[in-house]
Amino acid sequence: MHTSGKAIIETEQIPIKLWLKEDQMDDGALEQARNLANLPFAFKHIAIMPDTHQGYGMPIGAILATQGAIVPNAVGVDIGCGMCSLRTNLTEVETADLKAIMGIIRDTVPVGFNHHQTPQDEAWMPERKGDLPIVEQEYESALYQIGTLGGGNHFIEIQKGSDGYIWIMIHSGSRNVGFTVANHYDDIAKQLNTAAGEDVSQDLAYIPESSEHFELYWNEMNYCLEFALANRKLMMERAKSAFRHVLPEVEFADFINKPHNFAAVEEHFGETVIVHRKGATRARKGEWGMIPGSQGTRSFLVKGKGEAQSFESCAHGAGRIMSRAKARKTLDLKAEIKALKELGVLHAIRHRTDLDEAPGSYKDIDEVMRNQVNLVDVQIELQPLAVIKG
Repeated sequence: MHTSGKAIIETEQIPIKLWLKEDQMDDGALEQARNLANLPFAFKHIAIMPDTHQGYGMPIGAILATQGAIVPNAVGVDIGCGMCSLRTNLTEVETADLKAIMGIIRDTVPVGFNHHQTPQDEAWMPERKGDLPIVEQEYESALYQIGTLGGGNHFIEIQKGSDGYIWIMIHSGSRNVGFTVANHYDDIAKQLNTAAGEDVSQDLAYIPESSEHFELYWNEMNYCLEFALANRKLMMERAKSAFRHVLPEVEFADFINKPHNFAAVEEHFGETVIVHRKGATRARKGEWGMIPGSQGTRSFLVKGKGEAQSFESCAHGAGRIMSRAKARKTLDLKAEIKALKELGVLHAIRHRTDLDEAPGSYKDIDEVMRNQVNLVDVQIELQPLAVIKG
């Protein structure tokens, strides 16, 4: 069944509403969506975004609303992972200046598994509120991790906007502190469900509202959300410093921040529910958001339309079309490098091991955008100029 470009699967306990055709979903993501729709506490329907692909327990690019329970794996292991963007007053940057800026960013923002050699200023760390056992345990090491990019699909990108200005965009999350919190509470959820004799998929273990661990996870998740934002802000400061060093006249404006791995208490369809967004961006009416491409394709700054059926959400990026392992095995290294060179993008694809983040491993961002015209309005299109990948 199709309504305004969406398919609806009605074979499970609650409907699954898709912002893409059913045959465009990989089998793993489809099975995970069915599992979500059969959770006893799932509310109304499951929403699946056009960038969806298989995740751990829950598809990435999915929205699950619940009543009386929270599912750690429906938030994900990189709690608070998200995007931020900043506009410069520059309308162009010479290639030599761009290379110099990127060099300074690489020197001041550790990537991959690297951390800072010294603890960063504690003023960057979010205030600790409430009981935070795992955050307290990880706090000292987090001082070395704040302002670091991490690996995988995290990036720092310099872009040229359709508004005529140069933009900086950063994608990163809560680093090891979020990962540790996520795994700790997923383990607890599994123990709770097993002890209660609950027959729930182990990858979708949940914490009932009646458990003391519910509030603990909630406190720690929110801390990780704030830490992820602080992490992006510190990297943005380092990027701004790099620009100022090379182009002293530069000015900055219009900072936008959006997480896409989080849970929040919201009102939907007349009920108070816990909305889990995993690889999905909130898109309330008029709310700014970012939908990045894949270092060789455009990114988009958008405003939400507040579509009720998607729980006021939209996609968070292009979405993978193949696994990292498959990308490394099947993509043509020379062809991917040639394509980026022809676009004039300063990139970091050097070896076969870099192919998991090549543009060819991602869905067509234009198709992803076409599939969600009822969710967002594009405000600014951004073309990549230079990319640092984790």
